[in-house]
Amino acid sequence: MATPRLDDPLDIGGLTLRNRLYRAPVLECAGTGPDAPVRLAAELEPAARAGAGLVCQGATIVRETGGCAAPGMTRIADPEFAASLSAVTERLHDHGAAVAVQLEYGGLRSMETWHAAYRRDHPDLRQLAVSRPPRLLRLLDGLGFLDYDAHVMTTEEVYDLAADFGRSAAMAVDAGYDVVHVAGANMGVVHQFLSPFYNRRDDEFGDGVRFLEVVADEVRGRAGDVPLMTKAPAETAAPPGVRRRLTEADAVDICRRLDDAGYDALVPVSGSVFWDASIVRGSFPARAWRDDRYRDGYAAAFGGPLRARLVELGNRIEAAWYDFDPAWNADLCRRVRDAVSVPVLCEGGIRERGHIDRLLGDACDAVGMARPFYAEPELPARLLGRDVAADTRVVCENCNNCAVPQATGAPGVCRTPAVLARAGALRMEGAYDTAPESADSDEPDPES
Repeated sequence: MATPRLDDPLDIGGLTLRNRLYRAPVLECAGTGPDAPVRLAAELEPAARAGAGLVCQGATIVRETGGCAAPGMTRIADPEFAASLSAVTERLHDHGAAVAVQLEYGGLRSMETWHAAYRRDHPDLRQLAVSRPPRLLRLLDGLGFLDYDAHVMTTEEVYDLAADFGRSAAMAVDAGYDVVHVAGANMGVVHQFLSPFYNRRDDEFGDGVRFLEVVADEVRGRAGDVPLMTKAPAETAAPPGVRRRLTEADAVDICRRLDDAGYDALVPVSGSVFWDASIVRGSFPARAWRDDRYRDGYAAAFGGPLRARLVELGNRIEAAWYDFDPAWNADLCRRVRDAVSVPVLCEGGIRERGHIDRLLGDACDAVGMARPFYAEPELPARLLGRDVAADTRVVCENCNNCAVPQATGAPGVCRTPAVLARAGALRMEGAYDTAPESADSDEPDPES
């Protein structure tokens, strides 16, 4: 078979994407208020207008209370609100893009664990846990950095949570979403089921893949034959001393089973057992930490100015430990692609068109980017096209100044002047004015 091009279409579960570039899930911080559809459309539409084949709405919570990992996350649990999201999908469909919703529940990662002001305002909320929190997290609880009052789910309650994923999927599909993306990594509750670091259950869900199998059954039973995808984690970046973790071989085995369970696409990712800088590798975001606009927000989130400084120090250490590595998931994706029959999607540190071209058909079938869209909302207009130079790069510098302020409820936007200046210069040059020709253009392929 010929090596696929970025502009070639891709089939996922019977849905044809117009090309193989997608906007990966990031936090939109749009909330669940009456203005949420407008805010989501403002965040997502530029990528669709610029030609992205798939646009993923970031982690969206499947219950009306609890489970949010960060301020401002959207929930799909109320049918009336869910129906209002059709305004979002219609806008993106007008530009020819497919739309995915990533469904999530935080479990031990929820704000009721780490956000001091949120805990104070919601004293009755308890974290849902797969098992008793691991000893290391209990230590952090004892030191006051986290606050656990975890409820370990019964078998029946696990089935109830899976049913909530199915109900949210059905509401999303009714609102026009084309793909259901289950958030299977980054220390969300699905990851906690999969990981031996968290999962010490003695019922059927002691096999963590079982939860994803039940979620697939719930989605199919309630939402029909919608394309279904998920992230699948390895925990190779876990800190030294964490012995119970997912190896790359474990992740490959998980993906084989998810292929058998009917998942239509897989996104293998290599990170830690925690929600830490292994997820957003790059520089220490000094500008964001020192910005006076967020100082009070950091203190409220982390329990005071001193604790905020300690979290900042921890972030500095993590940034040094998890240095940026281009396409850091590519090797894992390559192993998974050799083992499964469904498309494998690769994201994490992909920044250059030539690198994308080398990954396609080797490590993956499609490539996604997340943080670069904060600086260039219409980024696909620069990367798509048959004649794009191999050295065409995103302007993102992986500095993470976009991400840290989200702990305060601030939106995810680029905050680095040099990066914004480069994006502004490209905009003045017309780099984002029109979407490129797609693979289904009538123009003949000169190499065909």
